[in-house]
Amino acid sequence: MLEIRHLETLMAIRQGGSLQEAAERLHVTQSALSHQLRDLEVRLKVALLNRRTRPARLTTAGLRLVALAEDVLPRMRAAEQELSRLAAGRAGRLHVAIDCHSCFQWLMPTLDTFRKDWPEVALDLTAAFAFAPLPALLRGDVDVVVTSDPQPLEGLVYANLFAYELVLAVSSRSPLAQSTSLSPEDLQGQTLITYPVERSRLDVFTGFLDPAGVEPHALRTAELTPMIVQLVLSGRGVAALPSWTLDEYRDVAGLVICRLGNGIWRTLRAAVRLEDEAAPYLQAFVKQARETSFATLPGIRATEPGGGAATEWAMIGRP
Repeated sequence: MLEIRHLETLMAIRQGGSLQEAAERLHVTQSALSHQLRDLEVRLKVALLNRRTRPARLTTAGLRLVALAEDVLPRMRAAEQELSRLAAGRAGRLHVAIDCHSCFQWLMPTLDTFRKDWPEVALDLTAAFAFAPLPALLRGDVDVVVTSDPQPLEGLVYANLFAYELVLAVSSRSPLAQSTSLSPEDLQGQTLITYPVERSRLDVFTGFLDPAGVEPHALRTAELTPMIVQLVLSGRGVAALPSWTLDEYRDVAGLVICRLGNGIWRTLRAAVRLEDEAAPYLQAFVKQARETSFATLPGIRATEPGGGAATEWAMIGRP
């Protein structure tokens, strides 16, 4: 069986030019080095050193293993150094999947700041609108999922980022614009405009319509918030969105923002694998996400005492 130490021995012979020099480089006796080499030749059933020359020279087979050593040993050392940085919590991979169309508003500045503070963490970002992000997290395809739709999956833990209110955007020409508080039944005759996401992952269904057993008259989807707002202004339907996404449109003529019931509040969370929850860079990401969100988003709330400064992970649906 070829081992790393064998490759190191052959490299030392190649670099030193003799068994004696190689032994000194490896801090072993020449006799021990010669014995190791003969043992390897027996295992491989091929001569690696031509002992008839002075000094002894590597054979073609020996040189082939030296070529292998030149490829493998630097990669091994690089891997060891990377693992050392990983163990120290300074390096790693942070592949974020976002299950929220409107979250880019605070996530991008979060990642910009995080990248400056953690340059050795490889960052990546995926919009998790076309695949199930939490199973992908369990598989190791991504490292963090930002979602308001947590699932009680074994091996995942969640940290609260902030709470936000779900509100309804309507045209000022709509009869709904006259209401200070809307019931689920008020949406029965409406076309509901949503992002192109499964209804099971939409807050307006899971937190408002489904518990009341109410269906809207029709559904329509749009990719971007500005598109949704324009459709609402044109009287093409109504849209339930996080209040912060509509803040820049509050002064737009023709748009009215209505409350749903007594206020529908949802919690945005960051999900990670259980074995990764203590990673310093993951802790730092959650902390930075909270700080950026509260600095930039109006109307959101902390979900933990003290503004949620500490990262407290918890499983969903289990004690």
